[in-house]
Amino acid sequence: MKGNELKHGMAVKLDDGLYMITAAEHVKPGKGPAYVQCKLKSIANGNVTDKRFRAQEDVDRVNLDRREMQYLFEDGTGYVFMDNETFDQISMGRELLGDSMQYVKPNTDIVVLFHEERPVSVELPKTVDLEVTHTAPQPKGATATNQLKEAELETGLKTRVPPFVENGQVVRVSTDDASYISKA
Repeated sequence: MKGNELKHGMAVKLDDGLYMITAAEHVKPGKGPAYVQCKLKSIANGNVTDKRFRAQEDVDRVNLDRREMQYLFEDGTGYVFMDNETFDQISMGRELLGDSMQYVKPNTDIVVLFHEERPVSVELPKTVDLEVTHTAPQPKGATATNQLKEAELETGLKTRVPPFVENGQVVRVSTDDASYISKA
């Protein structure tokens, strides 16, 4: 495939291994040819690197198997998932998944990506609904619409919410940047 077709969530094979694209931005500078600036996460060791691909550069795309699995719990070594069809359980390490599990509650179905029968990543939905466990009460007279306050959600994720959001309410959060979208 060509470099200008690269998108977030794809897997590519480069000289030194297999990588997941965690961010892809198409850039057309005023001078020079267009390119795609990608943030790549190594499947082998979890290291993140930046790489620039020219628009017409050939890139080896790797097709990943997608399986619907249920996230069960976190143990001492990582996260445990169960296949919804075979009921087999697998464990994925923290270094492999990074911060993505802050968006997933236990007993939630999620798509796990496999390469050659080995789990390599999870595919998050665009938004998730999580309960607010701790936030400061609304200050008196706070009527400005652009004021935000800190909030901790049930999975430990920290975000900023409007002043009218209180403890116990469920909010919708973007999985791209952990930003508040709306009340659920």
